[in-house]
Amino acid sequence: MSRRIGRALIAGAVLVALAAGGIAAYFAADSRARDGKAGAKKGPPAVSVTVTPVAQETVPVRLAAIGNVEPYSTVALRARVDGQIVEVKFREGEPVGKGDVLFRIDPRPYEAALRQAEANALRDAAARDQAQSQARRYEELLQKNFVSKEAYAQIRTNAQTAEAVAKASQAALDNSRLSLEYATIRSPLDGYVGKVLLQAGNLVRANDANPLVVINQVRPIYVNFAVPEQNLPEVRKYMATGPLAAEVVPPDSQGARAEGRLVFVDNAVDPSTGTIRLRAQFPNEDAALWPGQFVNVSLRLYEQKEALLVPAQAVQTGPEGQYVYVIGEDMLAEVRRIRVERTDGERAVVASGLARGERVVTRGQLRLGPKTRVQIAKPAAAAS
Repeated sequence: MSRRIGRALIAGAVLVALAAGGIAAYFAADSRARDGKAGAKKGPPAVSVTVTPVAQETVPVRLAAIGNVEPYSTVALRARVDGQIVEVKFREGEPVGKGDVLFRIDPRPYEAALRQAEANALRDAAARDQAQSQARRYEELLQKNFVSKEAYAQIRTNAQTAEAVAKASQAALDNSRLSLEYATIRSPLDGYVGKVLLQAGNLVRANDANPLVVINQVRPIYVNFAVPEQNLPEVRKYMATGPLAAEVVPPDSQGARAEGRLVFVDNAVDPSTGTIRLRAQFPNEDAALWPGQFVNVSLRLYEQKEALLVPAQAVQTGPEGQYVYVIGEDMLAEVRRIRVERTDGERAVVASGLARGERVVTRGQLRLGPKTRVQIAKPAAAAS
């Protein structure tokens, strides 16, 4: 009997313990639920963003355009005498200097003609000297009345004729020398040769329609481009104060910037496109610019003082125009309407809406809204 009573007491104690544990668990769960609701009322966590302060600097005002590179000068070489090409003294595409021998035409016919012209010139010079000597003797005889005036006049005429013949022979000699010189074709400028259009062995004629080769001078070099006619007054205004600087960047943006100056403004606007044609000259010492190449041209007009600059990626566009997110001291995002005057590379020049030193969001705008709480990420974290 006593054992049954003991067992009943033990079972009752166990039940009481279990009930107490359930009640404690219930209150603990309820407490966590209340805490969770309280936490939900605190709002979402802060959005991580990167910011950049608004800078104020002096920036150049530029006009951007697409330009085409043009050689400083182009020469199409043609033969000036007839003959057969016996030698080509260059390789296609290589640089040549002024005076370098490029082609040789068979000189033997012109050497023979030169020897003949020299002989004729010597013969006629001797005849001239003889005629002049005779004219001097007859002049002395005329003064002594030993010959008639008619005889002296004939001798003088013969001397003048011999003088003219000698001059003609000398001209023929000079022409023969020139023809022999033309048999050797030299480069008239420093530049790069193109494809050889007539190889050795071909016959050429003087002033043939087809050139032997084309040479382009690339130091210096021109870049032609066009800007809208609305910019013409500004270009002429600032060009009157001094040469305007121009820069070009190759299309791949890998090469170094080339600097030159504006040298030409066309005298008429193209009515079909509404643009004005300009030309800039570049030293091109490293031959980085090549004829026919398309490049990005930047024409500098003047320097703008105290311009407000923000990264171009910070500027957003909405239904009401352009805006940026500004982060104040309370770490809340503010939508700020701005007016962008222009872009300068990867930066935007702001005309109104911002002040120097204000912080604008450059990354993380898609998760922002008015009065969104933010936290500024470190540069390393922003990059990752």
